[in-house]
Amino acid sequence: MSLTLDTYRLLGRSGLRVSPLALGAATFGTEWGWGAEQDEARKLFDLYIERGGNFIDTASTYTNGSSERLLGEFTRDNRESLVLATKYTTLRRPGDPNSGGPHRKSLFASVEASLRQLNTDYIDLLYLHVWDTTTSVEEILRGMDDLVRQGKVLYVAICNAPAWQVSRMQAIADLRGWSPLVALQMEYNMIERTGERDLIPMAREMGLGVVPYSPLAGGVLTGKYSRDDLTAENVADSTRKNLTIATGGLTERNFAIADVVKDVATELGRAPAQVGLAWTLQNPGVTASIIGARTPAQLEDNLGALEVDFTASQLARLDEASAIELGFPHDMLAGDAMRVVTRGDLKIESRR
Repeated sequence: MSLTLDTYRLLGRSGLRVSPLALGAATFGTEWGWGAEQDEARKLFDLYIERGGNFIDTASTYTNGSSERLLGEFTRDNRESLVLATKYTTLRRPGDPNSGGPHRKSLFASVEASLRQLNTDYIDLLYLHVWDTTTSVEEILRGMDDLVRQGKVLYVAICNAPAWQVSRMQAIADLRGWSPLVALQMEYNMIERTGERDLIPMAREMGLGVVPYSPLAGGVLTGKYSRDDLTAENVADSTRKNLTIATGGLTERNFAIADVVKDVATELGRAPAQVGLAWTLQNPGVTASIIGARTPAQLEDNLGALEVDFTASQLARLDEASAIELGFPHDMLAGDAMRVVTRGDLKIESRR
């Protein structure tokens, strides 16, 4: 079933309405050696808004702060109609250990910096960006709740954390009457599906909307790389290719998955990027995937994912090509033998 950017969805247990594709603003600014200059970034922003989009994702340190500063300028006339999401915990000043991390001092200072850079007096959605095990969950949750009570933050969320810790935090927030987490941002795509083991089921159970980043696996699923890029000679400094290779994104398995994506895209008369994005939205736990286009043409192409309709056969092929083993205890519990042990021959409909 085709979607549009104004086919809004509720974010987790909240009543907040967001678009099914979020505009990632990590490409706003060129300080990291790639990205969009101000004029180009403005075109990306305007195109997304004109199509009905309202969900924009950034972080306090993206492109050394340029991402938030540009958004602060772009949103002067329509701030109230947008859902601005930003993040804290990454180091803001090299050499200053308290300018990063999840603790209270970092949290409050980062939020104040984001408010200045975004030219706003409140943040719609604040994520803890990177879990680092150094701060008690009570300190984090109480700090987040204080910011919500002050009106500087409306909703809180988390990224890049283990499922058991997120569920523990949600339980503590509920028991203490603190602001609950409403979203979980995580890497999720056909190449990285390990979140299906615990993170996505946990999020559905605990009331967090899943917001995948890197839905195209750093461009691998778009077909922009070839098996020739597996050779080290092709690595260049300060490029996204360099990052993709350095993080192990180019492997024979990944290229095999990308080949199936390309075949399905050809059958549908679509671009591989549209197929990769549309696949993430098939998961009922996913609220919105983040697109990180650098040019208006790329953004237009990505938005075409909303119009992709898979046949059951095509979806099965994509799932099979990218399948992972869920491991213990998931595979054991899903087996026929275990169902017989717990249910006998009774037919019981699962609520999952």
